[in-house]
Amino acid sequence: MPVVSVSMPEELLEQLDAHAAAHEYTGRSEVVRESARSLLTEFEDGRFEDRPLVGTVSVRYDFGTPRVERRVTELRHEFDTAVAANDHSHVDDYCLDLFVLEAELEEISSFVGKLRAVDGVGTVDYLLVPLDSVGQLPEN
Repeated sequence: MPVVSVSMPEELLEQLDAHAAAHEYTGRSEVVRESARSLLTEFEDGRFEDRPLVGTVSVRYDFGTPRVERRVTELRHEFDTAVAANDHSHVDDYCLDLFVLEAELEEISSFVGKLRAVDGVGTVDYLLVPLDSVGQLPEN
């Protein structure tokens, strides 16, 4: 198996080690492999394929980082046809951007991936709902 070197902040490494110990992983590599698999398959949900979706995407980053805010705004404009609404708020020492998107899975996946790739973005979370099921009761 090839060996890959990864740089990460000390705090993240400590969290990774604590997670590995708490869940009885054999080591860091096993946690990183599982995380990579999860990331690479998170948008492979057949329930959402070829369906119109509405998605909410929240992005958190440190307040006072104009480079990060500028890049998030650039991405908002890049995905202008998909973004139905956008709000920027200040919460504690953070900026919080909330996006509402109306698009297909591939475009929402691309938007989320590009936001996560912005150096300085702390978290990106999302929720997807098929537009053709809004207002319907879930099946058992």
